[in-house]
Amino acid sequence: MKSFSIHSQSIVFGLLGVIGFSLTLPATRMAVAELDPTFVGLGRAIVAAVIAGLVLAITRSRKPVGNQWYRLGGIAMGVVIGFPLFSTWAMTTVPAAHGAVVVGLIPLCTALFGAWLSKERPRPLFWASTIVGSLTIVFFSLSTGDYSFQTGDFLLLGAVIAAGFGYAEGARLSKELGAWQTISWALVLSAPILLYPVFKTMPHSLSNVSWQSLTGFIYVSVVSMFLAFVVWYKGLALGGIARIGQLQLIQPFLTIFAALILLDEPLSWQELLAAMIVIACVLIGRK
Repeated sequence: MKSFSIHSQSIVFGLLGVIGFSLTLPATRMAVAELDPTFVGLGRAIVAAVIAGLVLAITRSRKPVGNQWYRLGGIAMGVVIGFPLFSTWAMTTVPAAHGAVVVGLIPLCTALFGAWLSKERPRPLFWASTIVGSLTIVFFSLSTGDYSFQTGDFLLLGAVIAAGFGYAEGARLSKELGAWQTISWALVLSAPILLYPVFKTMPHSLSNVSWQSLTGFIYVSVVSMFLAFVVWYKGLALGGIARIGQLQLIQPFLTIFAALILLDEPLSWQELLAAMIVIACVLIGRK
């Protein structure tokens, strides 16, 4: 009964993380409409770091020790700097719906890093379903770009690799520090080196920025960069990096419809078909 309870909790936390992340690309598209991509990509971490620093101070959380600092640095390079910066620049060249399907490669990348870092060994059916879902995503990306990769695809691929490592290593460290403590310390650690590029690219006056762009920036700063990570790392730590990470294969489906509603981006049958195949792969992989 206890193991069932932990399993259920891991799925709930994982799904909450996926829902939080699913609005990241549409919100980013809203933000970069009037804000510099570098400011959006890195500025979100500064805002989240302030929140994280306050929470750490109020709770008087213990500081990381020894090589935990180095591991936090790796996590920060992956999910605080790498993914936000690459994905934000990609959103200036490709639609959010297109980016959502490419970012669906993250579960495979996360599982590979999990197998390497945590020595996880998922069953063959898991790998088969994940690979099929990932190949579907690659084919979709090529078909919408006249069977050639676009600049945005290369940026998104960099974002995928950065996120895969950051998720896997963050899940490992969460077992030692705690879920919200891990992302909080990673944000605080990275904040000093982000201050210069953020202030260099920030708008002279926020009064000239529309509420849509500001709302997008606030979302990626508070939810995408902090709250979603808290529940996501908790789910990964409880349920396993590969197993819970595969839930993120359904993220493209959620993001495509979010882009349809928030950005009025057209929904093509190719995007819908690719998302449905990917969801089927998730259901098979859960068996």
